[in-house]
Amino acid sequence: MRQVVLDTETTGLEVNKGHRIVEIGCVELLERRPTGREFHRYVNPQRAMDEGATAVSGITDDFLVDKPVFAEVADEFLAFIDGAELIAHNASFDMGFLEAEFARLETPVRVAERVGVLDTLSLAREKYPGQKNNLDALCKRLGVDNSHRDLHGALLDAQLLADVYLAMTAGQGDLGLGSGSEPVREHVHTAVASLIDAAIRVRYADAAETAAHEARLAAIQKASRDNCRWLRD
Repeated sequence: MRQVVLDTETTGLEVNKGHRIVEIGCVELLERRPTGREFHRYVNPQRAMDEGATAVSGITDDFLVDKPVFAEVADEFLAFIDGAELIAHNASFDMGFLEAEFARLETPVRVAERVGVLDTLSLAREKYPGQKNNLDALCKRLGVDNSHRDLHGALLDAQLLADVYLAMTAGQGDLGLGSGSEPVREHVHTAVASLIDAAIRVRYADAAETAAHEARLAAIQKASRDNCRWLRD
């Protein structure tokens, strides 16, 4: 299975009030293994950042002024996520902003028709009911190092979320028999080969053991009134 862990930063919290995406970060997983492929772009939102959003992400209007608009990165981004299962924390937030951005294109795209979606916040609430389940809390609970996270950043948060997701769902993956399982196969093959190649020792009964065995059968034959099955023809 191909999965893409996604995070976005935005100018504000309310997509219905015209807030826009300013940063996209993605990390690719294949059969629950990071492939090393990432997607990261800053986007000029063509509107001002809210002060609260800048305080959280550190992204300013001046920083974004020379960045491409969403339409200029849309094709590349869609190609990266197309056909994958998107993993996001509070996925409805990110998906709402993505759908709004793609709807503004000259040729609109429905993202939900091109990807699957898994919400790690819903997953965490089921697994840890009544507890804090934001990304920082999950990192602490699951032993994911987030000491370098001073501000929110889409790529950094996607990288942390990938580690959190894999830790939170440990044991739910495949048995390593699919793509990338060569080391497992090699280990099994070596173990089997060792058994096959091992010298087989055959030990025959000596005279005393043979006599004891025959005496035991004779006793069984007597006790069973000549019905010892090992003496039947």
